[in-house]
Amino acid sequence: MPDLILIDSLELSVRIGITAEERSCAQRLTASLQLQPARNFAALDDRIENAVDYFKVCLAIREITTQREWNLLETLATEIATGLLARFAIQSVDLELRKYILPDTRFVAVKIHREA
Repeated sequence: MPDLILIDSLELSVRIGITAEERSCAQRLTASLQLQPARNFAALDDRIENAVDYFKVCLAIREITTQREWNLLETLATEIATGLLARFAIQSVDLELRKYILPDTRFVAVKIHREA
């Protein structure tokens, strides 16, 4: 099994939706990620500069989500995964992005897997 970094239920505030009315106010989303770093944990020598800094990963996700308004959850998930692969030394990203919008549901979500 590869070494993995998990980020569970990162809270986001995003202007997203099909209609202008839905995008007029930021909505609560949560992102859960599984990152496979390019380096094995044993090769990190206990040095942050050798690791994937998960704090910076969370900042990058927030930066991506606030760049503009989004229509589709699917597009935003793709942009997040692509952005993380470009910025960090990771081999793959598994991302679940949840939106809390529909009545009588706990959430709706998309899941994607992307590799470098």
